Amino acid sequence: MLLNQKVAVITGSASGIGKEIAFEYAREGARVVIADLALDAARATADEINKTGGTAMGIAMDVTSEEQVDQGIAAVVAAWGSVDILVSNAGIQIISPIVDLSLEKWKKMLAIHLDGAFLTTRACMRAMIASGNGGSIIYMGSVHSHEASPLKAPYVSAKHGLIGLAKVVAKEGAKNNIRSNVICPGFVRTPLVDKQIPEQAKQFGISEADVIKNVMLKDTVDGEFTTTADVARTATFLASFPTNALTGQSIVVSHGWFMQ
Repeated sequence: MLLNQKVAVITGSASGIGKEIAFEYAREGARVVIADLALDAARATADEINKTGGTAMGIAMDVTSEEQVDQGIAAVVAAWGSVDILVSNAGIQIISPIVDLSLEKWKKMLAIHLDGAFLTTRACMRAMIASGNGGSIIYMGSVHSHEASPLKAPYVSAKHGLIGLAKVVAKEGAKNNIRSNVICPGFVRTPLVDKQIPEQAKQFGISEADVIKNVMLKDTVDGEFTTTADVARTATFLASFPTNALTGQSIVVSHGWFMQ
């Protein structure tokens, strides 16, 4: 097993990409922490993993709350001794032209994506350093960490910011064997993306089918969505990589949309 007995904290993992990563990690032997804003959903996902023979716990975590993040990671360390892997995955999407976007919504987006990444990184780095075992920090970026699309100013700004954070963590964490990388998926058919389809159709004045074909998938090589399994496999590869040879990097998983 690639992650045998590793302790992995995955934010926003009661559903979507985070949930798929949690199940993949559990299959590879990790002890998985489902950290989610919705405690009941987090516990339900943890129960699913435990029933399949994995090991998981569910905790409530608002990643924008310094107190909740620090207390949550402290609880994980108390229960399982350390944190070996952080997947900073929690996120939302807001579709709006810049001229119509409120400052409140701008701040909300950056708080969840960037403040949340910072707070969970800080707490987990402290635990990793204290354990002396190092670790792997993985940020859930996007193709929008490298490119831009209309109507997504705060999302694109935040996802670009994660690459900068990952590079600093790679520099600061190396002496303690802490690696950091960013996964940059293309469009994945999660509830977050499904919600965007009618929103973009309305904003652009086109059909939902046109949004999928001519907006979301037009730059892929095969017109296919990225899957949660694609992303989970990449997350396992990054978490299990054994040295600092792979750190401070962004890995694009997008069916060819944006090629580095």
